Amino acid sequence: MQLSDFHYELPEDLIAYHPQDTRSDSRLLCLGRDSGHIEHRIFHELPDLLQPEDLLVFNNTRVIAARLLGHKETGGRVEVLIERITGPQEALAQLRVSKSPGPGARLLIPPRDGSGDPLVIEVLGRQEPFYRLRFVTDAVLPELLDDYGHIPLPPYIQREDEVSDHSRYQTVYGKHAGAVAAPTAGLHFDQALLAKLREQGIESAFVTLHVGSGTFQPVRVDNISDHVMHSEWIHVPEKACEQIAACRQRGGRVVAVGTTSVRSLESAAQRGGPGPLSAYQGETDIFIYPGYEFRVVDAMITNFHLPESTLIMLVSAFAGRDRVMAAYAEAVRERYRFFSYGDAMFIA
Repeated sequence: MQLSDFHYELPEDLIAYHPQDTRSDSRLLCLGRDSGHIEHRIFHELPDLLQPEDLLVFNNTRVIAARLLGHKETGGRVEVLIERITGPQEALAQLRVSKSPGPGARLLIPPRDGSGDPLVIEVLGRQEPFYRLRFVTDAVLPELLDDYGHIPLPPYIQREDEVSDHSRYQTVYGKHAGAVAAPTAGLHFDQALLAKLREQGIESAFVTLHVGSGTFQPVRVDNISDHVMHSEWIHVPEKACEQIAACRQRGGRVVAVGTTSVRSLESAAQRGGPGPLSAYQGETDIFIYPGYEFRVVDAMITNFHLPESTLIMLVSAFAGRDRVMAAYAEAVRERYRFFSYGDAMFIA
């Protein structure tokens, strides 16, 4: 398939620059995976669309304050975007700087509130396309970033992060810090909705995928099968595998909350080969596009994604390219809010 097959026109005023006041008040477009039937709902009505036999699978990563603003020890401005924490005081990062610093160069990052001594970061070298950095401190990452870092809002949210983003660009159930972008389908769940789902007898399972900045990288090839996917760290624990097996036995559906949960489950299935899903921890660069045969996921909750992105390709693989693009056209007509802080889809 061609990259242009996944293009759609989006009026700029439909990009959500801020979240809804209440998480679960987002709109929810329901799409029939096989029929293409569309229904318009509100996200807090999700329990009406699920059965007690179903299993929700969440990605419990937490976003780190991965954007650091400062200057080189020799002068010029620098912006650091941490891609991955590799040790208590070490990380891989992208640098936005006028002249690339070499090994031994130091970067100075003032505290976010403007008071106190700057954080010192030493450049260790390159690991293309990233820089290897060491934080000259006894404190450990990611807690250190809370005082110096900014929330790395997606590039299409063209504003600086605000205090509210430090909580709203997180899921309420996030547990393991390490992502540089939120698993955005999970942003619609609040504690009241989670409690209602529990009362209805719907179980929850958790996996971890630390979302990397590569999720925002554009596809640069016309033939999408030539695209090379970025790598991210995942953990599909044994408990989640057991819950999925039990869901299958009782005739329920595995409902993945977000494309990151989909990629985690399908990656573990690929790694384990034929047979029941088994636990997996490590790297994944799985690229799901039309033609892929899903082995684990039966239904999906997801946000509306950028044109020509790997995420819209994944959703198209799940529900069919024509049905998905028709649903996106309907969402534009109905003036849904798009992207990370936008509205959601339920595909089943």
